[in-house]
Amino acid sequence: MTGYVTVDATASGAESPHWSPDAGTPAVLVERISDRLAKRWQAETSLLGEMCVHALVPSGKLFRPILLLESALAVGGDAEVVLPAAIGAECGHVASLVHDDIIDNDDLRRGRPSVQYKFGADNAIVAGDALIFDLFAGLAECRGTGARADRIVAALDVVARCGIDLCRGQSLEAELCERMDFDLDTYLTVVKLKTATLFKSACECGALLAGGDETMVRTLGAYAENLGCAFQIHDDLMSYTRETGVMGKPDTSDIRNGRLTLPVILAYQASTPGDRAVITEMLVGDGDPAIRRDMLVTLLDRTGALAAASGLAREYSENAITTLNGLPVTASRGRLCGFAQAAIDRDR
Repeated sequence: MTGYVTVDATASGAESPHWSPDAGTPAVLVERISDRLAKRWQAETSLLGEMCVHALVPSGKLFRPILLLESALAVGGDAEVVLPAAIGAECGHVASLVHDDIIDNDDLRRGRPSVQYKFGADNAIVAGDALIFDLFAGLAECRGTGARADRIVAALDVVARCGIDLCRGQSLEAELCERMDFDLDTYLTVVKLKTATLFKSACECGALLAGGDETMVRTLGAYAENLGCAFQIHDDLMSYTRETGVMGKPDTSDIRNGRLTLPVILAYQASTPGDRAVITEMLVGDGDPAIRRDMLVTLLDRTGALAAASGLAREYSENAITTLNGLPVTASRGRLCGFAQAAIDRDR
C-alpha cells in the first residue's frame, strides 16, 4: 500500500500536537472513504438524497471509519474487506449528529447550516433514520468484499447493541439535565453509552470482520471505550475554551440546553453553596447565553474544574494506550496509540 501520510508514530505510541485522525493511515484509504461518502447518495435525486449529501459532504474527521480500518489492520486483516463497513460507520455517526442537532436545536454543524436548520426538523429526522439504515447496509456489503457471513452477523450484533446503548445514553442524559443532578458517576455512564459506544462499535466491527480472535476484539473494545471517554471529555472542555469559529458548532449549545458536562459537575462539587446557585442559574436561567457562558467559564477556571477535567481526559487516553499492549506490535497499533494522544491534544 502506498501514499502514507507523514506522522511521528511508533508501534508503542505517538504524539501529535494537532488533531489528525488520519495521520499515518494509508492516504489512499482515507481518500477512498471520502470519495465513497461523497458518491454514496448522489444518485438519489430526491430531497432525501440532497439531505444525506449535505450531512455527509464535506466529510468531517472520519475518525470512526479510520478506527475501524486500523482495527482491522491491527489484527492482521485486509482493509479492503472492511471498507464498506467503514463507510457505514461514518453514516451512522453522521446520523447521530443530525439527530443531536434536532434535539439541541443547533443551527450549525461543521461550520455550515445543520440539516435540521436547512431542511426542517421533520425532514432531518427522516435523513438521520436513512443514514442509520445505511450503516447496516455497509456491513452487509462486506459480503462482496470477502468477509465471512458469521463475522458479518457478529458485527451486526455489535452495532445493534451499541446503537441501543447510544439511545440509553441520550435518554439518561436528558434525565440528568432535567433533574439538575450534578452526579459524576451518572455523567461517566452517559459518556460511555452515548459517545464511547460508537468508538467501541467501530473498533470491534473492524476486528471481527477482519478475522480477529476474541481476545483481540475485547482488547480493541476496551481501548475504544477509554478513547471515547477521553474524546468526549475533551469536547466538553472545548465548549468552554474554544469559540464557534474554531469548533464549527455553537459554543453556547451546552449553556442553552442546560447540559451537565464534566467541567460543570466538577465545579459544582468544588463550589460553595453560593457558587452552586450561580452555576445552576447559568444553566437554567434566562438571558444572553454568551454572557452566561462567560460567567460560567470564570467559575470553572476559579474552581480548578477545567484543569481537573483535562487531567481525567488524559487519564482515559493513557488507559487506552496501555490497553493496546495486548495486541501484536504493528504500525496500526502505533497509529491507534497516536489517535488516543491526539484526541486530547486536538484544537477542534
